[in-house]
Amino acid sequence: MAVSGGEALVPSGAVDLQAIEVYGEILKRGDSWLKESAAEGRDGFGWLSLPGRDISDVEETAKWISGFDAIVQVGIGGSALGNLMLHGALLPPYWNEMAASKREGPRFYMADNVDPADNRMIWNLIDPEKTVFIVISKSGSTAETMANFLFFWDRLKVDLGPKNAAGHVVVITDEEKGVLRPFADEIGCRSLVLPADVGGRFSVLSPVGLLSACAMGISARKLLQGAAEMEEKLDTRDSVFDNPARLMAALSVVHYRQGRNMTVLMPYEDALERFCEWFAQLWGESLGKNGMGSTPVRALGAIDQHSQIQLYTEGPDDKLFTVMTVGDPAEEIVIPETEEKSLVSLSYLFGQSMNSLRRYEALSTAAAIAKAGKPVISIELPKLDERRIGALIQFYEHVTALSGYLLDVNPFDQPGVEQGKNYTYGLMGRPNYGAQALEVTELAEKLSLKEILL
Repeated sequence: MAVSGGEALVPSGAVDLQAIEVYGEILKRGDSWLKESAAEGRDGFGWLSLPGRDISDVEETAKWISGFDAIVQVGIGGSALGNLMLHGALLPPYWNEMAASKREGPRFYMADNVDPADNRMIWNLIDPEKTVFIVISKSGSTAETMANFLFFWDRLKVDLGPKNAAGHVVVITDEEKGVLRPFADEIGCRSLVLPADVGGRFSVLSPVGLLSACAMGISARKLLQGAAEMEEKLDTRDSVFDNPARLMAALSVVHYRQGRNMTVLMPYEDALERFCEWFAQLWGESLGKNGMGSTPVRALGAIDQHSQIQLYTEGPDDKLFTVMTVGDPAEEIVIPETEEKSLVSLSYLFGQSMNSLRRYEALSTAAAIAKAGKPVISIELPKLDERRIGALIQFYEHVTALSGYLLDVNPFDQPGVEQGKNYTYGLMGRPNYGAQALEVTELAEKLSLKEILL
């Protein structure tokens, strides 16, 4: 993986290289903080050790799941985005539409949002006797996840009977706490442990992300190998200008403090679109605290050249850009010639590859943004495979944690999320949340708008 911060270092001479060096020294202490905290088993730091943990239970369960026709995963946030990211990056597009003989695993459906139409359609598309349901929640109290699961569990019991239904469920939850652990024991279904020291948005390389990926033919061991290799490389590079994670963290914070309070991630590869969604949660939920944090913006080349690039080049200078490319894409198409005279103006495309067009568009976009005096970071992956994606995941998790250290915020909690959850519990009538219900009702009255007729 190649990372270049060239145009982010010198947009209009705005970045002081000495400031980057000072941040580099601070980030050395940040890396020590991460390692020491992980070694002590502190809450939230367990993602650093995931590449070295035993996954034999994941592989055994995945082998069993691979015999089913479909997987329905019930989870939200970190219990959904990482899975979708891995599948998008490493499986062929339109996976569910492929014939079973051409797939290396079951079809996959994600029940994340609380949407009756989605849930009913998922149920209508599957055969419950040939489907396994993976429910993921560390606490078992995530309202959206448990509401969705209660729907599917009820339908399973009706169609298969309670005893047989349990043979179609896998629970991933805390080893001891929460309601899902005793539930798994009560019905006798399979279960895996969501490590207590790993937060949801950092959990993609735990059973949360690995189970469905492994069942669908993705190598969990190669993902972890790539993550371990990235961690080893970062551990051996001392200078901030040689250590890409420290450099990215330093650049992100420098530009944030110069008023660039948005960070745009723009891959030129459809397979990485879901990576942007995963990154948005990782970055926003980790760093948006105490009145600080840059807003993650998801873009996709070349689509957003026809949507956002005008704003990016001539709009306000309030964004840090990262353009991501893949050096050796999995597929290639050579643009064919045609003899119609009306299409002669397109002859410059004849014989060119689609990947060349996409690569030149990425280069042109980065150049146009740089010419406008805006900061651009470039990242190129050699190819999309398990090792490179594992490395990319570990890299961005490391960058995020180090950025939190520079901003002096805890990158592993989410108090703002918890407040919204508590209001929802109160409104839904959960015991002991009456005060929250009263508070949110009073706030809602202040937010009320006059009726607008359309």
